[in-house]
Amino acid sequence: MKSIITKIAFLIILSIGFISCAQNTKSETNTIETKGDIVVSLISPNDLNAKLGDIQLIDIRTPKEYAEGHLANSVNINFYDATFADDMNKLDKDKVLYIYCRSGGRSGKASKQLEKMGFTRVYDLQGGIINWNKNSLEIVK
Repeated sequence: MKSIITKIAFLIILSIGFISCAQNTKSETNTIETKGDIVVSLISPNDLNAKLGDIQLIDIRTPKEYAEGHLANSVNINFYDATFADDMNKLDKDKVLYIYCRSGGRSGKASKQLEKMGFTRVYDLQGGIINWNKNSLEIVK
């Protein structure tokens, strides 16, 4: 009897674990950090593709990476450049800012830095340009 109760308890705990780890497929944009009015969110390639046009879109990769292919209408501001913070401060902090890098690592770090600089709405392309390419979306060379 004790063995059956132990097995049932284990299955319940395991089920709760699976449910809590399940991804919500209804929304492809996930808030990753919220502090007061400051919100940094991940945005899926398809959601960002639908917004392309007259937006603040910053590619924070190196100029060499940018030249190999980038999103249409993006501006290149190199995350590794000593002038990165100064260049980003020239942008409109009241407008939504979309950023991306190669895989999401640099843009994740940049998002935290941008919060400290006063940007209030930042969207980070989930998985970077690698994920963009996996979704067969257009790049400019």
